[in-house]
Amino acid sequence: MAITPKAASQRAREICGLAPIIPVLVVHDATKAAPLAQALVAGGLPALEVTLRTPAALDVIREMAKVPGGVVGAGTLITPDDVTAAVEAGAQFGVSPGATDELLEACEAAGLPLLPGAATASEAMRLLARGYDMLKFFPAEASGGAPALKAIGAPLPQISFCPTGGVSPENAQSYLSLPNVICAGGSWVAPAQMVEKEDWSGILALAQAARQLGAA
Repeated sequence: MAITPKAASQRAREICGLAPIIPVLVVHDATKAAPLAQALVAGGLPALEVTLRTPAALDVIREMAKVPGGVVGAGTLITPDDVTAAVEAGAQFGVSPGATDELLEACEAAGLPLLPGAATASEAMRLLARGYDMLKFFPAEASGGAPALKAIGAPLPQISFCPTGGVSPENAQSYLSLPNVICAGGSWVAPAQMVEKEDWSGILALAQAARQLGAA
């Protein structure tokens, strides 16, 4: 059941390679989880990050985990208890804004592939030393955006990133064009208003457009 850092990072890399954008989802109503996931998967975005920021988040993961073709992960993992709850809910991967030894150990023990966050070269090097070479660059825009990530990539070409935080349709391509970026995380593909109105066709269209970003 346990997983090594190298194997965890390899699996995270595979998940990140499924589509150019990973939807970052803040969902308040679990009854909307399945149709939301279906729309995103149908639009070509199968990897879904459900942030643990709402009381409904774990139920949302449970419902989305039933949707064929979807790969559902838990975002905002902070503590070992978060990891346990996410795995029990059916999460297939985890995402964290940063990384602590305690969190890394919990994910490895639970067999949960993790996309740990890093915003500096030192943080990235520390994770690389442990065996993680697929990281989340967060907060992307506040940390210098694509130019900063490009600069980090020069001395650390063996590390790949999924930038998240301030990524939008307008700037996504500047990240995705970098050789050290596999995908990016974005919340714009599932706007709260559209989810509330159950505008699944609108979300499908946003997902389809996001899917094309990697080919632009």
